[in-house]
Amino acid sequence: MNKALLIGRLTKNPELRYTESNIAVATFTLAVNRNHTNSNGEREADFINIVVWRKQAENVKDYLFKGSKVAIEGTIQTRNYEDDNGNRRYITEVIANSLEFLDSKKDSNSKQENDNNPFADFGQQIAIDPDELPFD
Repeated sequence: MNKALLIGRLTKNPELRYTESNIAVATFTLAVNRNHTNSNGEREADFINIVVWRKQAENVKDYLFKGSKVAIEGTIQTRNYEDDNGNRRYITEVIANSLEFLDSKKDSNSKQENDNNPFADFGQQIAIDPDELPFD
């Protein structure tokens, strides 16, 4: 079984592109806190690449912004390619089957307004509450 359930916050605004056959695809990175702390007592996060297709990709671009909280259900996929130096590179990402926007519309509107201010997020850190994750 290949199933991933994640709750986290976007590290930057989603990127929307279209394939040659005009299919929408959005990509973004999701910061997901770990359930435990490191040896210094600090909570660390994993940064997971997410891919969303078709109409859902267009919705992601329209309604999600840096810092938006989202729940994702999808599958883990690994692909590889050969770089310019002939080295094999591997990319692991989650292909989203479904998304749930967890921020209120008011929160999303204030984030969108802050996108017009280049200093709005200066010095901010993304905090994720691990107690809100759906697994132990």
